Amino acid sequence: MEIYLIRHTTPKIEKGICYGQSNLDITESFEEEVDFIKPHLPSTALRIYSSPLQRCKKLADALFADQEITCCADLMELNCGDWELMKWDDIPKPAIQPWMDDFVNVVVPNGESYMHLYNRVVNRFEAIAAAGQDAVIVAHGGVLRSILSHITQTPLKESFDVFTLHYGCVVKLILKNGNFQHQVLYNISRQGKEWHRPSY
Repeated sequence: MEIYLIRHTTPKIEKGICYGQSNLDITESFEEEVDFIKPHLPSTALRIYSSPLQRCKKLADALFADQEITCCADLMELNCGDWELMKWDDIPKPAIQPWMDDFVNVVVPNGESYMHLYNRVVNRFEAIAAAGQDAVIVAHGGVLRSILSHITQTPLKESFDVFTLHYGCVVKLILKNGNFQHQVLYNISRQGKEWHRPSY
């Protein structure tokens, strides 16, 4: 069995803004980014799963136009709660510092912790894997890191350093002897460095 993980393309938002479950649109480079992804897709029929947020759903539609796409709310990005669409540097330091110190366990005000995200994503991934069919998951950086951390037993606090996943990346998971191995098929940054934390 093979499961392909695909991260959404560049979202339409300026750098330095905190976003998670905000329903961001895609940029004008979308079609070009889609063309870079397509050569790395499987040729066989698959089950397609996507986050319902439009930056993922539009990519799933573009890549698999003739196939049914199942949208799963538990494949959405981290709920950033009160910080959604705030500039990272505008979030008061006393509010954000506990989260910066332990983003795995500390809950964003009125949002989630990374552990919350991980648990819901892994539950969905295990259900997809249990179906025993080749599949594609089109989702977000935090979602894909959660899956990769799960199958490799990587501590969540290390996942951002271990798994550098650029917009539009494609990672293939292959089930061998009851365990998933992963292979990065495409992972090129065309937008420069991302900014997902305060600059101080």
